[in-house]
Amino acid sequence: MININGLKIKVPIIQGGMAIKCSMAKLASSVANEGGIGIIAGSALSLEELKKEIRKAKSMITNKEGALGVNIMFAISSFAETVKVCIEEKVDIITCGAGFSRDIFSMIKDTGIKLFPIVSSLKLAKIAEKLGADAIVVEGGNAGGHLGTDLDSWDIVEEISKNISLPVFGAGGVMTPEDGEKMLSLGAAGIQMGSRFLVSDECEVSQAFKELCINTKKQDIIKIMSSVGLPANAIKSNFSLKLLDNIFDSPKNCTNCLKHCSRKFCVREKLLAGHSGDLENGLFFAGKDIWKINKILSVHEIFENFKNIF
Repeated sequence: MININGLKIKVPIIQGGMAIKCSMAKLASSVANEGGIGIIAGSALSLEELKKEIRKAKSMITNKEGALGVNIMFAISSFAETVKVCIEEKVDIITCGAGFSRDIFSMIKDTGIKLFPIVSSLKLAKIAEKLGADAIVVEGGNAGGHLGTDLDSWDIVEEISKNISLPVFGAGGVMTPEDGEKMLSLGAAGIQMGSRFLVSDECEVSQAFKELCINTKKQDIIKIMSSVGLPANAIKSNFSLKLLDNIFDSPKNCTNCLKHCSRKFCVREKLLAGHSGDLENGLFFAGKDIWKINKILSVHEIFENFKNIF
């Protein structure tokens, strides 16, 4: 059990907020029901879709020893409006990354929502602490999706956990219980896992995406430059290899969903194609060590494997 400013969590495991439409109500509620922190990925959902997913997840949560949160990318144009939905729907936690927001601290003040900024440096961790964060997620360059550093989590978690007073959740590279134990040995109070929950029964991506993950070898993870303007870890695919060769697919129907976008390709469109299992045109974000995962498990089985490390 961990107590974060009055929010008690039975198992200090955060399920990463994987956009686009990977971390949805079914997965988040299943994690919360195991006593962990289930996260809905709010980025790229319309405000009405997000409201629906939050309400759906709440209706499915029966265990009060876990928590429900929403992850919001600072890079999205609708960042402020998405935060407001989270306030209106009274989620327990907001995690935010892909940039750093100072404004969110005042936006959620006195709402009861706990804020877990996702950072990749001691400097930002200290700023977040000073501004009033409740906990910090420290994410290394071995995580899936958009990255804030070239350093792996193993290289930065200990420094940050030793130099701030807030609980730290280590993110990036945690695929097995042994990885989790290693993260805790660096001073983390808990762990965040995305890829392990991506390859779960409850994650609503296609079977083709999950099978791609469990068949991925160590050399199959590459680093691409996202149209967001950040590097990202992705599984080798027809489209990701094109990106390495500077062959782009310019968006035909841009909705200006990002504050800044190279417009060389639509990351939302390509991640949705990956979600549906389009091996030809899809983009498949995953942690650098996803090759360690060779089986699709239920959320309950994942928690059974990990709960004894705490």
